[in-house]
Amino acid sequence: MNIGIDFGTSYSAAATFVGGTLTPIRFGGAGQFRSAVFFPEVVPDPADMRRRRAESAAATVEGFRDALFGEEAVEAYLEYGDGNLIESPKSMFGYRMDPQVRRVIVHIATYILEHIRLAASEQLGETVRTAVIGRPVHFRSSMGDKGSEQAVAIIREAATAAGFTQVSFLEEPAAAAMHYHKQLATRQTALIVDIGGGTTDVAFAELGGDTLPRILRTWGLAKGGTDLDVNLSMQSFMPLMGNNVTRVPVHHFVEAASVHNLPKQREFRRQDYRFIDEPWQSRLRALQEPGATTRLNQTAERSKIDLSSGDATQADLGFLERGLGAAVTRDDLDQAAEPFVERVQRLLAEVRDAWPGEPASIFLTGGTSRSPIVKEAVRASFPDIPLVHGDPSLGVVSGLAVAATELAPPST
Repeated sequence: MNIGIDFGTSYSAAATFVGGTLTPIRFGGAGQFRSAVFFPEVVPDPADMRRRRAESAAATVEGFRDALFGEEAVEAYLEYGDGNLIESPKSMFGYRMDPQVRRVIVHIATYILEHIRLAASEQLGETVRTAVIGRPVHFRSSMGDKGSEQAVAIIREAATAAGFTQVSFLEEPAAAAMHYHKQLATRQTALIVDIGGGTTDVAFAELGGDTLPRILRTWGLAKGGTDLDVNLSMQSFMPLMGNNVTRVPVHHFVEAASVHNLPKQREFRRQDYRFIDEPWQSRLRALQEPGATTRLNQTAERSKIDLSSGDATQADLGFLERGLGAAVTRDDLDQAAEPFVERVQRLLAEVRDAWPGEPASIFLTGGTSRSPIVKEAVRASFPDIPLVHGDPSLGVVSGLAVAATELAPPST
């Protein structure tokens, strides 16, 4: 059985076709899970996991007994106050790292991919060993194209360690195009816009009818919904921590808000704020406590979601100081989103200028496509083109399932 895997920055999912019907893989009753894993004590040694796997299949399950995934992982970390929570490991795959850090990152990715493989095997009633895995056009990276090459190599190594015997890769906008292709009775040129948690990807494609989909060109931007969360935190919460009020450098607050970046989180926790005036000192030191930056990020994410359908929301920051809170408005979100929206619109302008003619439709998908601000930015870039809204969560993984079951394995 071949499955499609959307290993996302914020959320991960998998799917296949059974008897011609799209079948999402379920994770605790849900069709996706937050890309997070929690180890109550230390991250187990990869060599030990491989040895136990070689000894018996039952030992593989034993190796995952203490690992928690998704929202359950985050909740356990916040409850226990210690252990190791790793969120959005995909956002680190393209960055420079020493061999030991790379080893740990591969191991974390292995746990997530093994979690997916075991869930799929149990649901489908047979051992899953092959997969088509989605990848962005450009990974978030400090090394340019070499960063993307490293990221693919990390996923491939992790997939092998997780028990997959064959994996291939497909760019995420191309996967979304395959999903949209299934909905079109007649041939047309379409623009696919996939705005996820970590990246924004675009593809021009010929889709529909009885002919196979044809991807003409792809573009990528290493920015996504997690950048909105960081910007909203900087806009609405960090002034309460002393940003632009104290002598604490701005980059400290950026590091605190960047919960998906482990090196930045470590740097923030190493800082000494004992000589900062109150109330900033107590709040910053409270933010350095285990789980506090994760709670702050969750608060920013919830505020962003609330403001997608309302003009204002009240954020509770009582975990930092009794009674502390912040009123967050739609104007705050607009200001926080402005840098990201400008980048997306510049990318779409590049797409428009690079391609002769106009698409018949625009297919919009990805978790961040839920945001009204993002939808309006895409609509404004192509005001006369019909905008088709795909399933924000399943648009990419559905196309990966098509690639996994109906088409020849895509090239790597």
